Amino acid sequence: MKLAISAALALAAFAVAPSSAEAREWQVKMLNKGADGKLMVFEPAFIAIKPGDTVKFLATNKGHNAESIAGMAPARGNSFKGKINEEIVFKPTAPGLYGYKCLPHVGMGMVGLIQVGPATNKAQAGAAAARLPGLSKKTMGALVAKAR
Repeated sequence: MKLAISAALALAAFAVAPSSAEAREWQVKMLNKGADGKLMVFEPAFIAIKPGDTVKFLATNKGHNAESIAGMAPARGNSFKGKINEEIVFKPTAPGLYGYKCLPHVGMGMVGLIQVGPATNKAQAGAAAARLPGLSKKTMGALVAKAR
């Protein structure tokens, strides 16, 4: 009887223990100036996450938003569009690369990239990066090059 109770208690403890497979919430700051001195940035600008994870964009400095870049999401991938000065949580729906921007500062290079699982749409994301305005073209090109 004691053995059965011990086994049941061990099983119950295992059932409520946190799992390494639990989803994680990542945080990306919207900043006027990054740690490296660059102006108008997302920090970090590139993150690789697992399916099921979410990304929370923090309105750390005023005057920014986070929104999807057209053509920079995988097939069956979803998009998002946050308001200026507001935080937004994004939960990707498919593996691949998701490009995003700050609408007021995209020309200044304020873009970022989320990789969910394998970079299934890397060529498509690279082509979309080449069409971005101003410094965003170079910035996004470097971010896409990091994807694996």
